Amino acid sequence: MRRQATTPRRGRPMGAPTVVQLSGELDFPSAARTNSRLDPVTAGNRPHTVLDLRQVDFLDCGGIGVLCRARRRTRAHGGRLSLVITDPRFLRILDAVGLTGTFDILDAPPDTARLPDDGPCTTGCDGSVTAASAPRS
Repeated sequence: MRRQATTPRRGRPMGAPTVVQLSGELDFPSAARTNSRLDPVTAGNRPHTVLDLRQVDFLDCGGIGVLCRARRRTRAHGGRLSLVITDPRFLRILDAVGLTGTFDILDAPPDTARLPDDGPCTTGCDGSVTAASAPRS
């Protein structure tokens, strides 16, 4: 599968992205809880959000719904959403449902990131949703 590079769009300056690390199972039972934690992160003026799925063990249609909702909310606020996916199974799932070209797919979080205004997210998915700074070099 081909990875899509994320490039800044001209004329739309955005701050450092908020990186949200999801872990555990991103599925139908966890969807409402995960959405409630992601909604504040995907709101505001031109949110720049990166969802890191490297610690997600399982993804089903409910999880796909979470990703689509986050993308829709981010775009509605003039922002941008990217996904960090390294698991080939998840790339195949996105391809199978026709969403491969819908998301910016990254191999790793960007070098710069920021915490959401309300601090780290600590719940969601089967394990946790944690918003944190990307690793610093």
